[in-house]
Amino acid sequence: MADDADLTDARLEREMAAMIERVRVKPREAGPYTGYCYWCGENVHAPKRWCDADCRDEWERQQRRGA
Repeated sequence: MADDADLTDARLEREMAAMIERVRVKPREAGPYTGYCYWCGENVHAPKRWCDADCRDEWERQQRRGA
């Protein structure tokens, strides 16, 4: 049988998971092709929007942070 501490621990875990889910931000969708990398500004050829996966990943991280 669960005691008060176990019940409280389970409740806190559920609440923490719910709070984390609420603050997760989906990165905004990238706009149209501009001819330049969205992250570093280097020239890119259509239909690319980033010069490589590193730039794309950094851009997405920045978007999730809301900056």
